[in-house]
Amino acid sequence: MARAVKVESDVTRTYDLLGGNKIIRSRINNALDAHDVLVKGLPSASLLYLVKAVEFLERDDALLKAIGVSVRTLQRRKADEKTKLLSVEQSNRTWRFAEILGHAIKVLGSKEEAETWLNRPALGLSNRKPLDLLATSAGVEAVEEYLTRIEYGVYS
Repeated sequence: MARAVKVESDVTRTYDLLGGNKIIRSRINNALDAHDVLVKGLPSASLLYLVKAVEFLERDDALLKAIGVSVRTLQRRKADEKTKLLSVEQSNRTWRFAEILGHAIKVLGSKEEAETWLNRPALGLSNRKPLDLLATSAGVEAVEEYLTRIEYGVYS
């Protein structure tokens, strides 16, 4: 008898990295649901949830590179995390980072490996750190393409 196997989608993986329904309070099943939530703004609590799960984001300027928010701004948001929404741009960058982190976890096998990979120069990215490329859509695209090449065994 065949067993049902749960296949986690990219959207579900990203949603879970941001706290899921407990934090976002809207069910996101597909890219259009994600779009609608991002346009309204993710709750600040979703960014705080992500930063708590990914410790390196609170070090140096990693959060600024990844999402465009300074650690100081994040600390100010803690006071009103329940009611305050991120801007559309901050929501989009938070979602994109969680999406890339989720893809890296899937490809590399663990959150620890994914975090290390994001902070290490990569040959396939001209010896740049993936984290350093997340400030622009072109950089994000390069990181996503490189992850896909790793996933399918094409490293160069």
